[in-house]
Amino acid sequence: MSSTQFNAGETHGKTQAKTEQLVDSCKDTANAARDRSAQAADQSAGFLQQTGEQVKSMAQGAIDGVKNTLGVGDNNTKK
Repeated sequence: MSSTQFNAGETHGKTQAKTEQLVDSCKDTANAARDRSAQAADQSAGFLQQTGEQVKSMAQGAIDGVKNTLGVGDNNTKK
C-alpha cells in the first residue's frame, strides 16, 4: 500500500468519525430543544388554566355583588 493511499484512507476515516460526531451532536441538540418545547407547552397550559380559574372567580364575585345589591343574594337576611 502506498503512502498516498494510506493517507487517503486515514483522512476518510477521520472525516467519517467527525461526521458521526456532528450527527450525534445535532441529534442531542434536537432532543434538548424538543424537551424544552414540551416543558414550555406544559407551563403555558398551567398558566392558562390558572388564569381561567381567576377569571371565573372574579365573575362569580361580580355576580354575587350584583345579587346582594338587588337584594336577592344569599348574604341578604330578611327580618
